[in-house]
Amino acid sequence: MNVRAGHSWIRRAIFTTLGILSVALAVIGIFVPGLPTTVFVIAASYLFTQSSPTLAAWLERNRWLGPSLHRFRETRGMPVRSKAFALISMWAGVGLSLYALASVGLVARLLTLALALIGTAAILFYVRTTAARQSLILS
Repeated sequence: MNVRAGHSWIRRAIFTTLGILSVALAVIGIFVPGLPTTVFVIAASYLFTQSSPTLAAWLERNRWLGPSLHRFRETRGMPVRSKAFALISMWAGVGLSLYALASVGLVARLLTLALALIGTAAILFYVRTTAARQSLILS
């Protein structure tokens, strides 16, 4: 038995498991402010492409997750409305986090604030702004 062939099924199993986890997080991200959806859909697409063509095709055809994947592949960016929704959701989550971290200390709150500012800068200046398209998923 070839050593490489023996490990390929392990790699596929790991990638498939991580892909399923990414899909689960993407679905949760539809409902939870601050948890991204598209990032996890893109990750799942990559993982399924490497491990399971059947699951990759299912993700492409999925009526809820497929549109954000197609939009990203076509434009490599986000519409203004999606950026606004992402920022509002993120800052709502940051606000709740800052409140929850009040008893932990100033360093934890400053770190949270710094990471939120980095995320905001990334969305505003790194992620391309694209023309709006209708989609069920805004983030």
